[in-house]
Amino acid sequence: MSGITLDAGGLIALERNDRKVMALLARAEALGMRVTIPATVLAQVMRNPGKQARLSRLIRQPGADVVVLDAADATGVGMLLAMSGTKDIVDAHVVLCALRTGQAVVSSDGGDLRRIASDVKVIAV
Repeated sequence: MSGITLDAGGLIALERNDRKVMALLARAEALGMRVTIPATVLAQVMRNPGKQARLSRLIRQPGADVVVLDAADATGVGMLLAMSGTKDIVDAHVVLCALRTGQAVVSSDGGDLRRIASDVKVIAV
C-alpha cells in the first residue's frame, strides 16, 4: 500500500480524534506514505478552519496531497458513475483517487465506495 485516501467519514473521524484514524495517519507519516484528500471531500467536511485544527494541520502536512477535480478527473468520475449506475460525485472522486494511487480508503461507508468499484480497498472507521 502506497498510502491512504480519506473520504468524508475518515476526515470526520480525524476531527473526532478517532484512535484508529490517528494511528493510521501516524503510521503513514512514519513510513513516508502519502495521504490523499480529494478536494471534493475537503469541501464536504471543512466548515470552519479555525475550529477544525486537526483537519487544517493535515492538509498542510508535506505528505498530504489535496487532489483537485480537474477536467481529466471530472471525466473519469463521470465514467465511473455511468459504469456503476451511481450518482455521488464525491464518492466517485474518492474511488478514482484511491485506484489511481493504489491506496486504501479510510471510510465509514465502504459499501457506497464498493458499489462504484468492487475492488477498492477500504479501511473501516
